[in-house]
Amino acid sequence: MAGSDENNPTIINHSIVQGGLQARSGKVMPPIGHNRRALRDINRNIIGAPLNNSCAVNKRTISEKDDGFGKIRAIPGHRPVTRKFAAEMANTQHYVIEEIKKPIGCETRAREELSDCEIIDVDDYKVNNDTSVPMFVQHTEAMLDEIDRMDEEVEMEDIDGPMLDIDGSILDIDSGDQNNPLAVTEYVHDIYTYYKKVENTSCVPSNYMDSQPDINEKMRAILIDWLIEVHYKFELMEETLYLTVNLIDRFLALKPVVRKKLQLVGVTAMLLAIKYEEVSVPVVEDLILISDKAYSRQEVLDMEKLMINSLQFNLSIPTPYVFMKRYLKAAEADKKIELLSFFLIELCLVEHEMLRFPPSLLAAAAVFSAMCTLSGSKYWSKTCEWHTGYPLDQLMECSRLMVTFHQKSATGKLTGVHRKYSTSKYGYTAKCEPAHFLLEIGFNGWT
Repeated sequence: MAGSDENNPTIINHSIVQGGLQARSGKVMPPIGHNRRALRDINRNIIGAPLNNSCAVNKRTISEKDDGFGKIRAIPGHRPVTRKFAAEMANTQHYVIEEIKKPIGCETRAREELSDCEIIDVDDYKVNNDTSVPMFVQHTEAMLDEIDRMDEEVEMEDIDGPMLDIDGSILDIDSGDQNNPLAVTEYVHDIYTYYKKVENTSCVPSNYMDSQPDINEKMRAILIDWLIEVHYKFELMEETLYLTVNLIDRFLALKPVVRKKLQLVGVTAMLLAIKYEEVSVPVVEDLILISDKAYSRQEVLDMEKLMINSLQFNLSIPTPYVFMKRYLKAAEADKKIELLSFFLIELCLVEHEMLRFPPSLLAAAAVFSAMCTLSGSKYWSKTCEWHTGYPLDQLMECSRLMVTFHQKSATGKLTGVHRKYSTSKYGYTAKCEPAHFLLEIGFNGWT
């Protein structure tokens, strides 16, 4: 059978005849505009075309289905399956099934039954002492009662929080962040309660160096002081430094390390902390270069495997940094108090004897010492005591040690922290006069 000449322009003669084009066969063809079907005529041959049109072409797409009555219901294939769309599909399928089950002549009777239906009220059953309450009514009532009970519990929990006292001694430090989703004010108290509960798992015995045959506390202090300078040179986040020191101590408490590998342990601990905390991380070659190429890339990677397996991949631990941010907020600290607090606590990172204090106590003592240093007086508010969980007498031993470290921070060989906080970036914080009065004999509390 010969195909249509409609799409074969090579057989059409170019001579124009009135009313159309003349082909080689001599027949007059209609104009091209009348020979092609309009787009609206083609669309009528697809979905929704009249069934009594004998010329219609019933084309069904994959998404079309017969509902049992010869009607075609088109389901858009490109529509995303959302919850609302899934519910509509489920309701449509349920409606189709019910129509198939009912006889064709039952439509009128169904409308009459629908008009006679009544709304069920559970209170009517209670008044009439009717025990035959439908199951779905009982289930709905139970759900509503449970929601009411939960609302009452939430209201009671809000009352138990740190509300503003009559004398204004305890402040709700989270009241200003109610509209800030990043502050998670609904959970922040529970978060820090959990931190206080698990912080002991991140601590190490203060005498763990006794089990090290080839290194001592002084070598550890030199390593930490050098890593503080490396941290400052790479411009890393504060969280990275605290996690680095924690990983070093936890690893040294588990594995004996020879003297020549101690720097490798420090570099690898910083590499792990960088991967955990940072967004843009230095590569291994950068750490090797800053170590004066004392170790190869393979040695760093091997130590990384040993360290992460020894610590059982547990890097999610509360360091003094997380407590510091919360306690500074409770103290309503300004930028000067914040910088001085971090200066004091970084001095503690170098000192091995400060390992006997938990991270939360270190943070609280640093904030207290910073406020005393800048104000020149002894002050620890009820709000700070409530949020930290430490009264003044529990902070004094740790705070006195911090003042001692502050006094000698510019002397000796380990002055990395002092040089860091003597720059304009850190507000020349290290040049502040230490709080000497905290070292006075007989100081034991409020004035």
